[in-house]
Amino acid sequence: MPDPWLLSILVCPVTRTALVHDPDRGELVSHAAGLAYPIRDGIPVMLVEEARAL
Repeated sequence: MPDPWLLSILVCPVTRTALVHDPDRGELVSHAAGLAYPIRDGIPVMLVEEARAL
């Protein structure tokens, strides 16, 4: 799980809006962009190419 402080400052690189942590799927979700960014080994991967479409 990523650091709570880190989660509080991360935003979607596409929309610059807040992200929602989904611990069950291990993702950070941007509802505004319709994307879910993976968290690998506790590190959020904030690349649009790596995001999953919702």
